[in-house]
Amino acid sequence: MAPRGHSADDVARTALRILDDHGLPDLTMRRLATALEVQPSALYWHFPNKQSLLAELSDRIVGRMATGDPVDLRTEALALRDALLTYRDGAEVVSSTLALGLGSSLAHDRLTAAVARDGFDADTARRAATTVLHYVLGFAWHEQQRLQYDSVGVRDGDPVDPSGNGAAGLASDDFAFGLDLIAAGLRARGRV
Repeated sequence: MAPRGHSADDVARTALRILDDHGLPDLTMRRLATALEVQPSALYWHFPNKQSLLAELSDRIVGRMATGDPVDLRTEALALRDALLTYRDGAEVVSSTLALGLGSSLAHDRLTAAVARDGFDADTARRAATTVLHYVLGFAWHEQQRLQYDSVGVRDGDPVDPSGNGAAGLASDDFAFGLDLIAAGLRARGRV
């Protein structure tokens, strides 16, 4: 029997709010239970452990990128990055969930389909999608770390970014540049 008044959706939505407000280290089952005004054990009616809860959060974060049929690789990669940046520590949640083999394969599937649309065979499309997925996760994780450090005043300028703009100075141009490098390598490989 599920706890009265709270669905799995309620638990996941509250967990996303805590994630966004406090970050992954402070998303504990105890804090979540307190926010829902239940005992921590009540959460296990919906999620057998914290990793299954994080897998659900990962699916919700990545699910924000899905808008119809997959299109080109750049559009899909940008949509994934935007989805990851929607929630504090979103890249870390998705990355750790994927590393454990949990959660959906939506991001990888959409990236694979985008590469396949350009005429690449299934194996090349899968491997290229994995490369882009890791690139996007790493880049977004780095952006989120820099934003958090900047928000608490840990960094005062950066030798890599002398403008002092922090993650904002890094983000769009460098992300696009990296995507272009991957896409150019993929196209060159297709011509070999």
